[in-house]
Amino acid sequence: MTESDQLRFWRAQFGNEYTRRGTHAAAHLRERAALWAPIIAALAGAPPTSILEVGANIGNNLRALRQLTDAELFAVEPNAMARDLLITDQVIPAANVHDGHAAAMDLPDAAIDLVFTSGVLIHVHPDDLAESCREIHRVASRYIACIEYFADQPREVPYRGHAERLFTRDFGSFWLDLFPDLETVDYGFIWKRLTGHDNLTWWLFRK
Repeated sequence: MTESDQLRFWRAQFGNEYTRRGTHAAAHLRERAALWAPIIAALAGAPPTSILEVGANIGNNLRALRQLTDAELFAVEPNAMARDLLITDQVIPAANVHDGHAAAMDLPDAAIDLVFTSGVLIHVHPDDLAESCREIHRVASRYIACIEYFADQPREVPYRGHAERLFTRDFGSFWLDLFPDLETVDYGFIWKRLTGHDNLTWWLFRK
């Protein structure tokens, strides 16, 4: 696909500013680990040996996952500043950090046991969403996880003064409607009032 306006947005100054705002303070990582605990628990019978985050930014999900799993961790990230921090902070080995995005990953078919997004598909334009999900599906060998904002109907939401940069929907249904080979392992809701996260819905699928 040609590079979209959304992707250029995240590769450039706004993406750098977003990266600078990121924090990996201990309290934040504890909250992130609590988010992941039920997802990892749902995989206890057949845990993944490799996990890829698509749109990893500074790697807070990966930092939390290091506390919960022995799986080898990988990242795909379009922003150069964020990729550099993943490497210099030794979140994961440099060889496991890839320049790419949801719709274009330089990885073989079925290369990774579990592929996931967290707050990434909401920033993909609806015209590009199916292509992005097909690429994630291609790279995942066993599991796909999706952690995103939920809405009953697709809608655009203003994002930090910008239009066409955030889109919400029922991502779980989108995945299941697009791929008949997926089955739902589990799903859950993260409530901001108790967790410190935004209100998020997560889905875990098995191929």
